[in-house]
Amino acid sequence: MKNTFGQSVAITLFGESHGEAIGVVIDGLCPGLTVDNEFIKAQLTKRRPSTLADTKRQEKDNYKIISGVFEGKTTGAPLTILIPNEDTRSSDYQRGLPRPSHADYTASVKYHGYEDYRGGGHFSGRITAALVAAGGIIIPALKGLGITLGTHILECAGVCDKEFTSPEAEIELIKDKPFPTINNVDDKMLEAIDKARLEGDSVGGILESAVCGMPAGVGEPWFDSVEGIISHALFSVGGVKGVEFGSGFKLAKMKGSEANDQFEIKDGRVVTKTNHSGGINGGITNSMPIIVRCAVKPTPSIAKPQASLDLNEMQEKTLEIKGRHDPAIVRRASVVVDSVLAIAVADMLASRYGTDVFLKGIN
Repeated sequence: MKNTFGQSVAITLFGESHGEAIGVVIDGLCPGLTVDNEFIKAQLTKRRPSTLADTKRQEKDNYKIISGVFEGKTTGAPLTILIPNEDTRSSDYQRGLPRPSHADYTASVKYHGYEDYRGGGHFSGRITAALVAAGGIIIPALKGLGITLGTHILECAGVCDKEFTSPEAEIELIKDKPFPTINNVDDKMLEAIDKARLEGDSVGGILESAVCGMPAGVGEPWFDSVEGIISHALFSVGGVKGVEFGSGFKLAKMKGSEANDQFEIKDGRVVTKTNHSGGINGGITNSMPIIVRCAVKPTPSIAKPQASLDLNEMQEKTLEIKGRHDPAIVRRASVVVDSVLAIAVADMLASRYGTDVFLKGIN
């Protein structure tokens, strides 16, 4: 099982949903970065259940940093964060009864039945809390370089928000919102989510993210393009089933005269008049905001009866899932996506400028 992402700044995830703890090791961080515990707590709070759209499982996320930080600063050694699991209900799960569209069956095949099946084990969305904790270390480091990022719910259950038009200002607008939308359509989205919940069902959505302040020249052509690295990271989030950049699939319907981002000089900087390419040309940043969207599937754990199998007896079986589950994960996933983007961007910056870039700045 490979659980590490990144080349210069690397993260490794560990733990299971119903195990003693989950966590993350961040390796490659330069020494001297300030660790803001209040920010980490605030980020974890954004991910925590708080509405009817969320699971009833209530974890306090009382994390502990057990290495890599001394007197409030990173030491340069591997930084390890532990997050205990305190609100588990393992009796809701049975071995050999795979839940449709979960990793239960594939995990059983790959790990020969030795995997921890409770709550999805290592494949559970619970593990994303560790990603958020890592983001809580890295996002402030990016901000110190003038790089900001944010994610809003562009669409959920057929209700749509507006797309980013002024990303820097709109990131500031949504950053403290418990349900991040630009046009304040959260009530309509929540109403649609609750309707699905009452029907024993779930809904998906689209998250739109922006990364502002990236310098031009970061990334590699071909196999380590900015799109490739970011997509690699985003697809680690279990609910993400589609990723597009800039105008994405809409580009297929445009003519070149419409799709091309023409250049201009603004305040002494090279910029483009439009941003259909999402801030990336040839796999390399062009200094415009990176715009990326994720398609998030409906939560697969639903209350309706579903066709499954008893793998112990190799018989078809109707499954009615018990437990505490989200009728939609898009709200909680937004801060996870922010964290994953931060990790990917930090790795690319460190690869381009060296790991001390967060102390010395971009030259």
